[in-house]
Amino acid sequence: MTNVNSQKPPMWFLVISIIALIWNLLGVFAYIGQSMMTDEVLEQLPKAEQEMYANLPSWYIGAFAIAVFAGAIGSLALVIRKKWAFHVLLISLIAALVQMYYLVFVLKMANAMTPMIVIVGMALVWLANHATKKGWIS
Repeated sequence: MTNVNSQKPPMWFLVISIIALIWNLLGVFAYIGQSMMTDEVLEQLPKAEQEMYANLPSWYIGAFAIAVFAGAIGSLALVIRKKWAFHVLLISLIAALVQMYYLVFVLKMANAMTPMIVIVGMALVWLANHATKKGWIS
């Protein structure tokens, strides 16, 4: 069913939504790669990284999974113009903030991707909210 109040979004909205979906799918692949890492692969890592992976708390792993899967689903919702994208992307952002807290303040492992992940998450939440207000998604 089509909402009669919806406006056609500008082309840049679709382009950004597709880029966001690709970005979040890369996160999904990173999560899957980390969660399916074999003992043989782990043994090839430096000892410090082996210990880090062995000691990751389950809440961190859960936050990682929620962040990337909710981000991918929320980005797909933007592509197909669904306003529930806002709520799913907000969940993704909150999970990413939990994940980044552990990386930055507990493991002290911040790098260039750390703020970038949070900034992209915030931008996508803003975009979903903006698109809803403009009537681009319903």
